[in-house]
Amino acid sequence: MAEQINVLVVEPGFAPYEKAIADDYREMQKIVGGLITAIYPYEEPVAIVANDEGILLGMDFNRCVEGGYGGIFGPFFVCGLTEDNFCSLTTEQMARFKQKFHCAEILLGVRGNEPVTLKVQPKTKSQPNKQKKPPSQER
Repeated sequence: MAEQINVLVVEPGFAPYEKAIADDYREMQKIVGGLITAIYPYEEPVAIVANDEGILLGMDFNRCVEGGYGGIFGPFFVCGLTEDNFCSLTTEQMARFKQKFHCAEILLGVRGNEPVTLKVQPKTKSQPNKQKKPPSQER
């Protein structure tokens, strides 16, 4: 069984949320909705894992990433790095990246190679474990 790692999931329009995932390629593909690619825009040992074909698949714009990376289309997650693998974010990293990616972004246009966006309040994801009451069966 694959080891669990704690990552920060960032979906278009939503506030980021923590998630424990299996350190497994297929699980990562489920989160990003297809083929994965990792980018390393920061000096600290973290990666942003996104869909390699997000823009080609017409996925919604998600967030800007500095360092010449432009914008990310579709969901992504932020994780830590070891010498040769992904790992959990530290508590401090989790808090910092939650704050960094808190605002949702709307893509307005592009100037050169840089996206021009409007930061907006994000929607919050409802808890998937909460069961909803079934519709009443009145006759």
